[in-house]
Amino acid sequence: MTRPGHADVQLDLFFDYQTNLALYPKFQEYFRAHQPPTLAVWGKNDQIFIPPGAEAYRRDIPNAKIVFVDSGHFAIETHLEVIADEILSFLGGLLTSRLE
Repeated sequence: MTRPGHADVQLDLFFDYQTNLALYPKFQEYFRAHQPPTLAVWGKNDQIFIPPGAEAYRRDIPNAKIVFVDSGHFAIETHLEVIADEILSFLGGLLTSRLE
């Protein structure tokens, strides 16, 4: 946050969140129609993006892989190796399935 201009970028991003909710039906329609491979790694103690938000992906993408780590909102900062391993495993599984 101390880098020049970074605070303004964050404020712009926070302000833009208000448009996300109106787009949810379009996201969900896309998910249901295309079933994209999905990995959601979530902090199980996140108070901003609460765990039911992760579970909601399964309504539209039943095969979504949802992983909870024992963390709060900044899971990548506290569980980098675990999350990196999950991503590599997920992508490796996609690659393997496409080669078969």
